[in-house]
Amino acid sequence: MDRKVAREFRHKVDFLIENDAEKDYLYDVLRMYHQTMDVAVLVGDLKLVINEPSRLPLFDAIRPLIPLKHQVEYDQLTPRRSRKLKEVRLDRLHPEGLGLSVRGGLEFGCGLFISHLIKGGQADSVGLQVGDEIVRVNGYSISSCTHEEVINLIRTKKTVSIKVRHIGLIPVKSSPDEPLKWQYVDQFVSESGGGRSSLAFPGSRENKEKKVFISLVGSRGLGCSISSGPVQKPGIFISNVKPGSLSAEVGLETGDQIVEVNGIDFSNLDHKEAVNVLKSSRSLTISIVTGAGRELFLTDRERLEEARQRELQRQELLMQKRLAMESNKILQEQQEMERQRKKEIAQKAAEENERYRKEMEQIIEEEEKFKKQWEEDWGSKEQLLSPKTITAEMHPVPLRKPKSDQGVEPELEPAEDPDGGTEEQGEQTFCPSPQPPRGPGVSTISKPVMVHQEPNFIYRPAVKSEVLPQEMLKRMVVYQTAFRQDFRKYEEGFDPYSMFTPEQILGKDVRLLRIKKEGSLDLALEGGVDSPIGKVVVSAVYEGGAAERHGGIVKGDEVMAINGKIVTDYTLAEAEATLQKAWSQGDWIDLVVAVCPPKEYDDELTFF
Repeated sequence: MDRKVAREFRHKVDFLIENDAEKDYLYDVLRMYHQTMDVAVLVGDLKLVINEPSRLPLFDAIRPLIPLKHQVEYDQLTPRRSRKLKEVRLDRLHPEGLGLSVRGGLEFGCGLFISHLIKGGQADSVGLQVGDEIVRVNGYSISSCTHEEVINLIRTKKTVSIKVRHIGLIPVKSSPDEPLKWQYVDQFVSESGGGRSSLAFPGSRENKEKKVFISLVGSRGLGCSISSGPVQKPGIFISNVKPGSLSAEVGLETGDQIVEVNGIDFSNLDHKEAVNVLKSSRSLTISIVTGAGRELFLTDRERLEEARQRELQRQELLMQKRLAMESNKILQEQQEMERQRKKEIAQKAAEENERYRKEMEQIIEEEEKFKKQWEEDWGSKEQLLSPKTITAEMHPVPLRKPKSDQGVEPELEPAEDPDGGTEEQGEQTFCPSPQPPRGPGVSTISKPVMVHQEPNFIYRPAVKSEVLPQEMLKRMVVYQTAFRQDFRKYEEGFDPYSMFTPEQILGKDVRLLRIKKEGSLDLALEGGVDSPIGKVVVSAVYEGGAAERHGGIVKGDEVMAINGKIVTDYTLAEAEATLQKAWSQGDWIDLVVAVCPPKEYDDELTFF
């Protein structure tokens, strides 16, 4: 390292830092950096000792100690102080306000700093940044103003003129007794709770500006040439960079604009003066704006290539726009189809409800007719519940005159009773057994019970009423409100020959059921093609399930198809899996069943 640079650095450290412990810490940090070469760790450690605005020049003093390959990264990590004041104008009567918050003032022993910006607000739009120090308001210096005085000064005019310079630090002091502390912008959480604020205004010139240090000691020169810009774009620009030179190593490129060298502004310098400044010192701290004049040094071939790239980008954007429009069109079509589908579903639901209503009216009418018939045939329910006493008078039967010596046993001729009983000679009483309570959905007929007969009499049994098979009774509509509400009859117009062969439905009553999915199906199966039964059969219909509420399927029915899938050759496991899958999809389930034939129940009537 150049002795002159080292001497100037030590002098600046002694001038800006009074605490010897902090000085030792600074030197230790620099020694550790030269061992690890980690720029991010270096800058983080430096911020612990360079912790107030007066010490910020130390970052520039340390810059010559950074190798060329780390210059750009070092510049990006350190705060960028403004070289000159920036003036902006804000409308105080804007509906959203000025869009900024400030802290500090004379009573806190510091200037006034911007601590928060509303994203997209006025202040954000004109390029103000968190960490800017407000120097002048409406032409007045505010260095000796309190916080409240500055606020009142801002309120005096409709259009507020503010001059700021970027410091990159924010004062932190909760009370007058607390010592003043400073925080870097990237470490500061604003009072709005919005997290860390941006270091630079997006799209501003500071985003592309960088500062590098180049020592020419022991080298032939910078290794670059400069040119003055045209009238429409004044300034000093790098026109050529020699490969392998110091300029190339530090990251300078053709088209970069030099805005400052060793504190001298290059904005209004002519070419000769700029050359003299660059040659006047062996240590150069150069501020440049990357690519600011790149278009001035393009060759014809590069211009054509750039124009081609722009055209490709334009075509790509047009393609993306076209795809977006097509995607939007497809999305609209899909939405329209979805609306139509929902409309059709609603229409079908309305038709189904209307059909259901008509069916229920018809079912209720048939129930009333059936009930009326029942009462005509069997009497009212109250009459059936009350036990009836039947009395028979006994008359001696005249003995026939014997034609021979053989004796003839006396025979008693029963007399018919209008109520359906039999009148016998003598007093004899018997009662029919009371009817058991009706179960849900099953009509029951009490079994006839006969009393023990006296030894010398023969009773002629009453005419046996026709006993209906239980399957037939289960399929009949009973008088229950819950059943009437959810009953569905067999679907009309179903042609079993469209699904099955004549051999498969020979001798079977095949019907299509459509069951609405409300709750669980509660239907159990048994059998299967590999079982002794040889088919899938309903083994149980549980009370309260959708199958029981439907009323069209009972124990013993053969399940032949589920939602259009023929299951006549399925095993029990396959049939149950198909039924479970069908129940989990859609709002209805279609079952094709072969109604089990009625059984002879005469043998089940018990006489005793």
